[in-house]
Amino acid sequence: MRFLDHAPTFLFFTGKGGVGKTSLSCATAIHLARQGKKVLLVSTDPASNVGQVFGQAIGNRIIAIATVAGLSALEIDPQLAAQQYRERIVGPVRGRLPDAVVKSIEEQLSGACTTEIAAFDEFTTLLTDANLIAVYDHIIFDTAPTGHTIRLLQLPGAWTRFIEANPGGASCLGPLSGLEKQRRQYADAVTALSDPNRTRLILVARAQKTTLDEVARTHQELAAIGLSRQYLVINGILPEREAEHDALAAAIHRREQETLVAMPSVLRDLPTDYLPLKASNLVGVEALSSLFSDRDEITSVNTETIGHATDLPRLSTLVDEIAGAGHGLVMMMGKGGVGKTTLAASIAVALAKRGHSVHLTTSDPAAHLTDTLSGSLDNLDVSRIDPQAEVARYRQHVLETKGKDLDAQGRAVLEEDLRSPCTEEIAVFQAFSRIIRESRKKFVVMDTAPTGHTLLLLDATGAYHREAARHIDPLLHHTTPMMRLQDPEQTKVMIVTLAETTPVLEAAQLQDELRRAGIEPWAWLINNSLSATATSSPLLKQRASFELAHIEAVRTSYARRVALVPMHAEEPVGIDRLLNLVEPESVSDCAGAPCRS
Repeated sequence: MRFLDHAPTFLFFTGKGGVGKTSLSCATAIHLARQGKKVLLVSTDPASNVGQVFGQAIGNRIIAIATVAGLSALEIDPQLAAQQYRERIVGPVRGRLPDAVVKSIEEQLSGACTTEIAAFDEFTTLLTDANLIAVYDHIIFDTAPTGHTIRLLQLPGAWTRFIEANPGGASCLGPLSGLEKQRRQYADAVTALSDPNRTRLILVARAQKTTLDEVARTHQELAAIGLSRQYLVINGILPEREAEHDALAAAIHRREQETLVAMPSVLRDLPTDYLPLKASNLVGVEALSSLFSDRDEITSVNTETIGHATDLPRLSTLVDEIAGAGHGLVMMMGKGGVGKTTLAASIAVALAKRGHSVHLTTSDPAAHLTDTLSGSLDNLDVSRIDPQAEVARYRQHVLETKGKDLDAQGRAVLEEDLRSPCTEEIAVFQAFSRIIRESRKKFVVMDTAPTGHTLLLLDATGAYHREAARHIDPLLHHTTPMMRLQDPEQTKVMIVTLAETTPVLEAAQLQDELRRAGIEPWAWLINNSLSATATSSPLLKQRASFELAHIEAVRTSYARRVALVPMHAEEPVGIDRLLNLVEPESVSDCAGAPCRS
């Protein structure tokens, strides 16, 4: 593995959700620990599943991995970090200020910005703590999906510039005049990230056009902030031998090879490793240890047992039920890489084809709906909540309203405050709220960011709801965005998953989080199911057999409604292929190996 040659202290694994960042970072940690190195594995993903991979509770403190000598792990828990952060600020004034003032401070610190900053403080500490660095030879970061990670890696520089430009001001970090320690810490983090002798960034991708296009953008964005030492790992490539067995395997292999040949030019000069698709899920130390080897045990599979999974409804059944309402919000949620963007686009296309007015949008910083649609359709509008555009809109609005009567000094102070990175949270939330309101008259289909990022957005929605409830006369009729999300007549949340261990467990955790917020998921979608095809490839058949227990768990333990979406031979890009996910024209859509029906 080229990315392991002369490995520096810090290794960052990043990329689009579902490409195998966690498996790769865990396998790397095991590999280095077995070479006698002291290794710390850190997850910065708000929806971390490192503990599930090792079969061991980890959490927000460093803990030794029982099955691997020399390896420890830490999952940065944004909610716990935020709670501790709030207490550091509120604790000293509790009992000294009136209760109403303390409660107001606590409410101001209850939003997603505080959560992000608290997790960010822990992240920068790991990069700059000399005592910690002295203990470990390598600190490996398993990061959140791309958009969230780019923001995390940009924040040290953003906050450093903001503090330097506003030495006497204030922000959601607190009074900036007292933040000299943080200023030094953030500046040291910038230095560590941009030093190629200390930090290496590993871009993880699949042999898919959309994934490689996103990796190319990530490469350029991170290089622009000084992270120049980058490596590329293309994971999960179907071995050529499997293409001999059926049309589905042959189509997948052909598509992957054509994608690699047409790889974006900016990636061609990066040191690159290629890893084959494995027959089983990479959960547990022994399975992870095989990731860097060619060995793969494939056993015979009873195809009759696989056919039992196909009695689940298809996506068309759920779309028919959604269409009956005439309007409303449909939100696709789930782990990165499970296909939320594709399924959101396919549902939007199907509703538009039925004559409904549809707005298809995304809150994912790394999503590109126009690439997926690759065309236009009557009745369908497409948009993206672009954080930069929303921040510009929000700043302009505040300056034109609150700033219009200020003198030059007051306006300068307001402009400084609006340069805070926290402004993005407010601006994105306002855009989210506008889109929710649209669903009263039309269908709005939203492709959300991966789980952790979406929960932070919902956290902001909940904070606004609580603040509004405190100030609005309870006798007056009012509806907050959170109330709309909680109303099943107005909002249908669909949880998207794959029939694999980690995606199903994470989807179940997401469902618990949503229920705690008073939001009841409407349905689950099991995407890219091999068990819903009749593949003859030994490797794909074995992966199909592993799906069965997870499909049964979703059907019996988690979902009130569930639909199964088969794996298709052709990448679902373009209006016609997206529509075929909902309303297949023929069994050949699953490519030679027909869809089971």
